[in-house]
Amino acid sequence: MKTSDIRKMSKEEIEKQIVKTKEELFDLRMKKATGTLDKPHRIHELRKDVARMKTILTEMGGSEN
Repeated sequence: MKTSDIRKMSKEEIEKQIVKTKEELFDLRMKKATGTLDKPHRIHELRKDVARMKTILTEMGGSEN
């Protein structure tokens, strides 16, 4: 997810997206543990997305999870 896209979102939308991304990240970690993960680079991308969203929330003065 691009930074410019995140900045267009409201605080509530960003917080919901963080939760959704963390759930997807959890699912990918479980797939990795069972050996059925197809795209291992996706884990890295999602972790970066969560960090980006949290950083922008902090800049906006929002809460951080």
